[in-house]
Amino acid sequence: MSFDAVWAELAPVGLAASGGYCRFAWTPVDLELREWFAAAAWDRGLDVTTDRAGNQWAWWGDPDAAAAAGHPGVATGSHLDSVPDGGGFDGPLGVVSALLAVDLLRSRGFTPSRPIGVASFADEEGARFGVACGGSRLLTGALAPDRALGLRDASGDTMADALRAAGREPAEVSADPETLRRVGTFVELHVEQGRGLADAAGDEPVALGAGIWPHGRWRVELPGEANHAGTTALDDRHDAMLGYARLVLAARTSAARYSAVATCGKVQVQPNGVNAIPSLVTAWLDARAPDEHDVRMVVDELNALTAAEGGRFYEESWTGRTSFDAALLAQLRDVLGDVPTLSTGAGHDAGILAAAGVPTAMIFVRNPTGVSHSPAEYAERTDCLAGIEALSAVLARLAA
Repeated sequence: MSFDAVWAELAPVGLAASGGYCRFAWTPVDLELREWFAAAAWDRGLDVTTDRAGNQWAWWGDPDAAAAAGHPGVATGSHLDSVPDGGGFDGPLGVVSALLAVDLLRSRGFTPSRPIGVASFADEEGARFGVACGGSRLLTGALAPDRALGLRDASGDTMADALRAAGREPAEVSADPETLRRVGTFVELHVEQGRGLADAAGDEPVALGAGIWPHGRWRVELPGEANHAGTTALDDRHDAMLGYARLVLAARTSAARYSAVATCGKVQVQPNGVNAIPSLVTAWLDARAPDEHDVRMVVDELNALTAAEGGRFYEESWTGRTSFDAALLAQLRDVLGDVPTLSTGAGHDAGILAAAGVPTAMIFVRNPTGVSHSPAEYAERTDCLAGIEALSAVLARLAA
């Protein structure tokens, strides 16, 4: 099938009225996406498996026999879930490109000496349960099953509840070293989530990823006292929202001081009434920087502010700086030529696999506006096709 045909199959799933996507883990929309992936793989004669963390894999060749012989497979792919009202390219472009790269290799008569796998990772965005790259973290053991299963969404449902509703058994969730042994190399194609390629000299549609900035998520609880909005004098109020406002402004100031980025993008308020003074604000902080020390300085300052407000500060996830495998990058550069090399502040499943010791690399496809996590996220069709061509060439080299 052509890129246009496959993209058109996937495009309606989880589409919101805004033009963005709401594709959250272990929901009916997510199950539809999982069915789409399995059907697309079966149509290509690939063997489909689901690991103990809920990630889907489609294999061309026998990965177990190859691993036993000391020649584990070459895997690619990405994820299909989204942030709230997110773009259509973040994740799905990597999955679609991987499937079409298999088609392209077959059309050219290529037979892999090492099996090629296409992965669709579960819950990469962490939009529902708060921990990014949940599927790959569980797979590699970076996220403990007990902690994962106890995570709650905005409705109060745990991940365990969501898995049962989706027909899965929570007790089966665990790290999966057997699946990891099948993967000798992982290359993730992803739309660029910035303007590195768009602003670069020349007219390159793809780039290689050098690494991922250190980044994390923190939950903040700021207490107040509920009271009547119309009868409580300003001097008598203990308004949790004021503490949150101070946190938001401090996050911006601190991030600028340390050449970092910090975002307060999610907030829950109790009792959440128009005429009630907030008694509790629960907010989430996302902080990133090229250097780990700078991220930690931002977090330490905001933790101190939270303590001064009588609140609590919890680390929900942390990923240190990821540098992709130098020897693998050299191989990709030999295949693709003198394309740009970019570091990114966006987290990816590739970073989790790299931290687990899997030789890993990334290919970025140009985003003409640099906008991501938004309905405006975009990549030109010709650039997407260039990405598929690049990925197929890389897979041919690595699986030869």
